[in-house]
Amino acid sequence: MTTAIIGMGNIGSRLAANLASGGEPLLLASREAADARQVADRVGGGARAVSVDEAVEAADVIVLAVWFDVIKELLTQWDGRLAGKIVVDPSNPIAIDDQGTVTKTLPEDQSSGAVIAPLVPEGARLVKAFGTLTANTLAEAAHATPRAVEFYAADDKEAGDTVARLIRTGGFEPVFIGGIDQSVRIEVFGDLHESNLQTTLTADQAQTRL
Repeated sequence: MTTAIIGMGNIGSRLAANLASGGEPLLLASREAADARQVADRVGGGARAVSVDEAVEAADVIVLAVWFDVIKELLTQWDGRLAGKIVVDPSNPIAIDDQGTVTKTLPEDQSSGAVIAPLVPEGARLVKAFGTLTANTLAEAAHATPRAVEFYAADDKEAGDTVARLIRTGGFEPVFIGGIDQSVRIEVFGDLHESNLQTTLTADQAQTRL
């Protein structure tokens, strides 16, 4: 199983570091090739910088660590190239103004997962994961004892199980919340997102909130 992370921003680079520290071989890609090379050099292990096209072709699991609107563009652009692959969406539908105020760009009851799901090409499987914790928490809480939870949502069990393994490899405890229609709970302003909880949860604590 080959995993690619596309996008080397705060989430993508922290995720790369966590997975590399857990021994996961990774393909790292970005629109700016130098960004992927820099992250690959920093995290070491089995991380290797490649072009975006190479990542799409070679990976079995593709984590799209880019903005919500960019994911929509990429899925349209890559239609026909994603059959048989697992697409992981960590996005949050937000905008940040000059004062740092975060607002949701979708209606309150709508999730980016629900918007993206119909855009995923036939034959590919979508998992919502890696967007529930802030970048700082991804860096600071990885491999803690007891492990902090990362929630995920999936309609396909096998795809969900694959991503759950990646969550464990990255130093967190995976907790399944249901299908993609439950994504709103683990996105910004959702009841299971760190921005709402103001803390991380252990597996036992998480179960009381499901």
